[in-house]
Amino acid sequence: MTQTVVRPEARDVGTPPPPEHQRALVQLVIVVAGVVVLALAAHAGAILIVVGALIAMVMLHELGHLLTAKWGHMKVTEYFLGFGPRLWSVRRGETEYGIKAIPAGGYVKILGMTSAEEVDPADEPRTYRQRPFHNRLAVGLAGSAMHFVMAFVILFALYAFIGAPQGNEVSVSAFSSLAHNADPARVAGLKPGDVFVAVNGTRVRSPEDLQNQVSHHAGRPITVVVTRDGAQRTIVVTPQADPAVKGANGRIGVILSPPVATTGPISSLDHATRDLGDAITGSVTGLGQVFSASGISSYVHQLTNSHAASQASHNGTPRLQSIYGAARLAVEGANAGSYYLVRVLVLIIVFVGVLNLFPMLPLDGGHVAIAVYERIRSRRGRAYHADVTKLTPVAYAFVLLLGFIVLSSLYLDIAHPLKNPFQ
Repeated sequence: MTQTVVRPEARDVGTPPPPEHQRALVQLVIVVAGVVVLALAAHAGAILIVVGALIAMVMLHELGHLLTAKWGHMKVTEYFLGFGPRLWSVRRGETEYGIKAIPAGGYVKILGMTSAEEVDPADEPRTYRQRPFHNRLAVGLAGSAMHFVMAFVILFALYAFIGAPQGNEVSVSAFSSLAHNADPARVAGLKPGDVFVAVNGTRVRSPEDLQNQVSHHAGRPITVVVTRDGAQRTIVVTPQADPAVKGANGRIGVILSPPVATTGPISSLDHATRDLGDAITGSVTGLGQVFSASGISSYVHQLTNSHAASQASHNGTPRLQSIYGAARLAVEGANAGSYYLVRVLVLIIVFVGVLNLFPMLPLDGGHVAIAVYERIRSRRGRAYHADVTKLTPVAYAFVLLLGFIVLSSLYLDIAHPLKNPFQ
């Protein structure tokens, strides 16, 4: 998202940050560190990963606007994470970089994003509206383009370095002795080749699933269901606490067979390209279905009928999700394994990138549509500037619609969360 408010420069280039800015930065670092420590103490590391990924997505989106605007010799006055009161900022050249109190997104301020904005005549040549069409088009598309680049890089790294599951089997490869030569798994009757099915009634789809159940039951028996020679067997094993780890971090002494396999660079590029294409196509198709007559009818029915909403949630009926719902889905993916977390984050990144191209202000797609329209109307070197004030009522109506969708989807995600797809 780009904005157009002009702020006077606070100090000259090269002047060190004032003491109050340095204190604000130290205080911000302390607060962030405190939040991280509390989250880790509450075993909420997955939430930290998801929040960090979403913040990175937002700021890389805005970085795309920033870099293309500066490449096009436009004047950029601010690049901020968050909204509201400033927590910390620093000026480099003519641009102020910083963090604000409400972490609900980010923004870049570029002068003259519309023909209605008043700008100092000295800055007019460097406004967005006065730059050539290709520069304005690049700025408008850069945010979503960053989403697709992010998704491609993440997918390539997933296949090349993390690996993709080779089926859902998690099996015993060998045994490992614990402290005092304890061997809980072997004593209980587990054997190499046993495939884990469930632990205490919870499905095992990844090593993380098994570890989560075992680590919290040190000294207490757990019921393990495995498949051996085509038949299921139920085995009771008592995890032993690891003396090197504080807390009840249980172990049963097994080495698991690799559940994932990486691919070479060429194969990883091919997989990443295909998956990115599928994610973009799926996002476009999904938006079309959600905003179709049947999709809108189903959404309204869920909002007005609690039973219908509960049934749709249980069935996993597709619907627009709030940031809360998307974050919850990502956390569920993290609990299912690294591969699934990455896949969910890629889907979120691509979906936001596609949605942002919708040709309506204040989305980037609205600025792209106006730039294209102005290019078509320009004649013989005379640039045409559209009167965006005529679009103000439509833009306000669209913002109200977005607000309704955000609040209503948040209500559905809290009151009737979608079924966990990883269970």
